[in-house]
Amino acid sequence: MAKDRLQRGLRTTFLGIVVNVVLGAAKFAAGIFGHSHALIADATESFVDIFNSLVVWRGIVVAAAPADEEHPYGHSKAEPLAAAFGAIMLLVAATWIAAKALVEITEPHASPKWFTLVVLVVVIAVKEGLFRFVIGEGEATDNSAVKTDAWHHRSDAITSAGAFIGISIALVGGGKFSWADDAAAIFCAIIIGFNGWLLLRPALSELMDKAPDPKIIERIRRLASGVGGVERVEKCFVRKAGHLFFVEMHVEVNPQMTVLRSHEIAHEVKDQIRGQMPNVSDVLVHIEPLNIAAKCSS
Repeated sequence: MAKDRLQRGLRTTFLGIVVNVVLGAAKFAAGIFGHSHALIADATESFVDIFNSLVVWRGIVVAAAPADEEHPYGHSKAEPLAAAFGAIMLLVAATWIAAKALVEITEPHASPKWFTLVVLVVVIAVKEGLFRFVIGEGEATDNSAVKTDAWHHRSDAITSAGAFIGISIALVGGGKFSWADDAAAIFCAIIIGFNGWLLLRPALSELMDKAPDPKIIERIRRLASGVGGVERVEKCFVRKAGHLFFVEMHVEVNPQMTVLRSHEIAHEVKDQIRGQMPNVSDVLVHIEPLNIAAKCSS
């Protein structure tokens, strides 16, 4: 399962790199020769996507490495770390594109060429298709880094659509509407920045060990409570690292129970949870006596 997850993540990442190299070069060349600042800004976002995909690739490889002496909990947090980095790269790209467009919007420049629209139509179609494929793989493998990479592709499709609108206005309106190209670049920057923020929040939450969905915690509690000998689950703490969950729980048992039997119950709880929930990497069970009066021997 882990090997298949790694292969699927790497496959989608390499596909994204190849597509971004080809489309980024095409957009940049079309933007230069077609006098379109919006298209150049769009190409810049594609180049950022290439760098982000390289980070995602490395994050996936590191996260798949087994636990070792220095990292007893494994390396799965490399995935949200890569996702956070990718989100920050989107914010940086958005800031640079907006600043550049704000400076150039007041400066006179030639209107874009018509062929830039053809390039953008192709880009939108390819990027939207790539987004749907990559987000599907990210959801199937619960890989936050791959899902962030997918939203880079969707962001690219949206910015290309904005550039298409801006260039169309500039072409139809003539020289007096040449500012529409830069306005489209600013619009693209806003969309990119917004997506960056939306992606950064969950990545940071995971890095800060935010509790997962309450339904997951409730399911773990039910599984533990169903083990024979467990009187009550007092506490249950769950944290997520990549696609894995780590559980710490306090289980109450009959205070008259032997140490050996309570130890066996702890292992049964752990095996029950891990058997039913493969994404749970480890369960630490602390045994406590149930708060009932101890029976006195006669």
